[in-house]
Amino acid sequence: MNGPAHLLVVEDEKNVGETLAERLQAAGYRVTLVATAARARQAWRTAAPQLALLDVGLPDGNGFDLAAELRAAVPQTAVVFLTAHGNPEERVRGLELGADDYLTKPFHFRELLLRIQNCLKRAQDLAEVPQEMRGVARIGRARVDFERFSAEVDGVSHALTHKECAVLRLLASRAGKAVSRDEILDKAWSADEFPTSRTVDNFIVRLRKLVEPDADEARVIRSIRGVGYLLTEVTHE
Repeated sequence: MNGPAHLLVVEDEKNVGETLAERLQAAGYRVTLVATAARARQAWRTAAPQLALLDVGLPDGNGFDLAAELRAAVPQTAVVFLTAHGNPEERVRGLELGADDYLTKPFHFRELLLRIQNCLKRAQDLAEVPQEMRGVARIGRARVDFERFSAEVDGVSHALTHKECAVLRLLASRAGKAVSRDEILDKAWSADEFPTSRTVDNFIVRLRKLVEPDADEARVIRSIRGVGYLLTEVTHE
């Protein structure tokens, strides 16, 4: 990564946003601060950020919807949700949207810095995978572009999150061999996100909708009872 990482901070509380931006700049990051979803859209069109800190509650929308738009427009951007609510359902929703992390206010700034560093490192690790895992692969009925974080199915392009790409990359790199849920969690999630084996299962359900020719029968991503999952069909282009 050349130069300081560019962070997009979307926070509608003026004092909170300004203080956060100042401290992140002091920590060495380049920061764009906006207070609305509309301004956020303009910001990422102008210069795609490496990471976005999204407040869940915004005056003209919510961070979840904004994250979905951001993922479609700039899929390589890491996403961290900031929220004043510790609602477990909101946390699950954020992680299922592919958030790289989720932090409840008030939080310690040093903890936020560590989480940002971890997210940026994971994104960098994804960019440094072997060449055959960085291009395009045919997985089942989907044509997966790992660099663009997208999957094309029947002529329709679908945005993939960092974690979805990470899971597919891992399974594709071990095609024909079972990969345990624990290994998938270790490669795609950090421990402080409190993921579980059920988290992996939920991601596999979504990925199967893209790659399986028959939605009622999992042949491309097979379940290996008591272990994890096995990818049967991958061709690198």
